[in-house]
Amino acid sequence: MANKIEINELRCKGCALCTVACPQGLIKMSAELNKQGFLPAMITEKDMERCTGCTLCAQVCPDVAIEVYRGV
Repeated sequence: MANKIEINELRCKGCALCTVACPQGLIKMSAELNKQGFLPAMITEKDMERCTGCTLCAQVCPDVAIEVYRGV
């Protein structure tokens, strides 16, 4: 069973706190603007496979834009 991270692109304001909080360095900032004009956080499918499900990214997100599902 793998872990899964969902980042709500519309809620993300691009603060990048999640990129610092991720101990694996899996979350990056997108190169494309979202509808609000921010560069949202993102994670690739390949990096998703390495996620440990620690939830640190979701805990530091001030916009509650990240949900972590363990063993999905």
